[in-house]
Amino acid sequence: MATRILLRLAGLILAFGMLGGCGYNSIQAADEATGSAWSEVLNQYQRRADLIPNLVNTVKGYADQERDVLLGVTEARSRVGQIQVDPGDPASLQRFEDAQRDLGSALSRLMVIVENYPQLKSDTAFRDLQAQLEGTENRIAVARKRYIDSVQEFNVLVRQFPVNLTAMVMGYEAKPQFTVANEAEISRPPSVDFGGRGGSR
Repeated sequence: MATRILLRLAGLILAFGMLGGCGYNSIQAADEATGSAWSEVLNQYQRRADLIPNLVNTVKGYADQERDVLLGVTEARSRVGQIQVDPGDPASLQRFEDAQRDLGSALSRLMVIVENYPQLKSDTAFRDLQAQLEGTENRIAVARKRYIDSVQEFNVLVRQFPVNLTAMVMGYEAKPQFTVANEAEISRPPSVDFGGRGGSR
């Protein structure tokens, strides 16, 4: 009986040792890194979404006749908020990316019409929102880049021998990635520099 228990303990110790030597701990660390990076992506997108109501209301105060553009921004923001994204599901990730791209396009159209309203461009509240939006777009680009890098590192890890054997046994697969085309398009911030007057904040 005692011998059987000792053999089982020895087997467990050996199994844990093999897991550690075959990259199990590295997989866990890399998986955690991708989760953390994704959370930051969501945080920055949410920060942008939180700015939009004040931005729309400020523009409406000077350019209420631009209802179609204002409505487009509001509806695009609403669509983004309705998506439950799963970064492990390529289709879900694509829907999220499409919605964020549409919101970015709607914001760009909003910023274009601002050129027709000098008083709005000089409004302190609007310029503060402009600076916050510009900073947020930059943060989104940085967060997306970090996530892309962390997914790439994870995918390389789980495909390398002998770690790929551990990944297969433990059920870890390569994660879906943002496409290069999406990254180039979505990470480009809306134009919020009014003829060089505002500059980069």
